[in-house]
Amino acid sequence: MPLRIQRDIAKLKNRLLEMGLKIEETFARAVQCVRERDTVLAEKIVAGDREIDLAEVDLEEECLKTLALNQPVAGDLRLIVTVLKINNDLERIGDLVVNMAERVVTLAKHPEVEMPFDFGRMAHIAHIMLHVAIEALVNLDKSRAYEVLARDEEIDTMHREMYKTAGRLMREHPDQSEILLHGIALSRYLERIADHATNIAEDVIYLVDGEIVRHHVKENPSS
Repeated sequence: MPLRIQRDIAKLKNRLLEMGLKIEETFARAVQCVRERDTVLAEKIVAGDREIDLAEVDLEEECLKTLALNQPVAGDLRLIVTVLKINNDLERIGDLVVNMAERVVTLAKHPEVEMPFDFGRMAHIAHIMLHVAIEALVNLDKSRAYEVLARDEEIDTMHREMYKTAGRLMREHPDQSEILLHGIALSRYLERIADHATNIAEDVIYLVDGEIVRHHVKENPSS
């Protein structure tokens, strides 16, 4: 591999990992601000969205420049395409985290009502999935990537159950409908974050094996 493309690819990987760690940290802060109804922290998260958007655009441009200048093939091409895809998933997670923070600003204006789902547990699972997906990316560890895929159905099930519970509570307590809708939105954001973490894990498997596992049974074939 020519020295220039080695250098360019190493730079892309480092910047992607930096972005991943930044997104994971911001997600943890968003969960904290939901738990504590911390509007000050929520507003800081919202204000930081621009930085994440700029980082995503900058990394995409670097990927395209590397493609144009080096005309990579085989594994190098696969890596750059994977960086582009993961970059997009991380940016979307960043958007969802901001959506969570924006809900906190609204929720703080209402009396505290018990959420129609276990927010803490659902957030914990989504955070684990994101953390393990990034870890799998750092180490190019497909076994860890399959661990993320295995948990996707768990969080999907929690989200479906939340809808049923929220519907029942709205019928029983129509005066709480507005705040329950915010709960539904928070659950949806967590479910979508988990989906993007799953996408990242699938892309890691593709990067390691060249295998596209999307829509396949999500289990580790080596287990």
